[in-house]
Amino acid sequence: MIVGLQQLVESTHCSADLDVMCIYVKQNFLELCTPRSNYGIKGSLALYSCPVMQVDKDRFEQLRQGFIQIEQRLLKTENMFQEDVLVCATQMTFLDFFDIHAAQNGLANISFQDTDIITRFMQMLERGDYVKNREVGYYADKLCVTPKYLSEICKSVSGKTANYWISRFTTIHIRRLLRERKMSFTQISDLFEFSSPAYFSRFVQKHLGVSPTNFRE
Repeated sequence: MIVGLQQLVESTHCSADLDVMCIYVKQNFLELCTPRSNYGIKGSLALYSCPVMQVDKDRFEQLRQGFIQIEQRLLKTENMFQEDVLVCATQMTFLDFFDIHAAQNGLANISFQDTDIITRFMQMLERGDYVKNREVGYYADKLCVTPKYLSEICKSVSGKTANYWISRFTTIHIRRLLRERKMSFTQISDLFEFSSPAYFSRFVQKHLGVSPTNFRE
């Protein structure tokens, strides 16, 4: 499982036989380790939809060995080239994940220009622009493309439109706020600048399948 945003994980239940190895990568180190492949954006978008990747025993063992290699290199602080070695080990693991995803979903030919546009679009969503801006036109204007072109790129890369991704980030955030119970429905509605509490309620009903009141109950 690869989780890029903390808010994607809301509730976990562990079985008694669960065995886990976790690696946390900070953003600046992640940028150093990202392979020079424009395939990464397709994999990233897929993980936003579902962060779990199904793998067979051989693939699992390959990834496990990659994680162990990173762990061992991390402990070897006496190595004068530790950071470079860690970058190589982490990048190799990333490429293994790319290979698994490509085998399951096909290897798409994505131009570097489109990759840059989608990457910047997702960065705007990650920083929370959707709280105040949920129109595709806002993002298209910032990216210097038309709303139609932005949606076409999103559709070709992820199978989902730009509007889908805006709504998904918004829904995840609202669902988290409803679960936390720290804010009233009116406060959440005002935060996201819905035109009225009634419109906010309709949005929740459409995207979560229940009213805000029923969701909290």
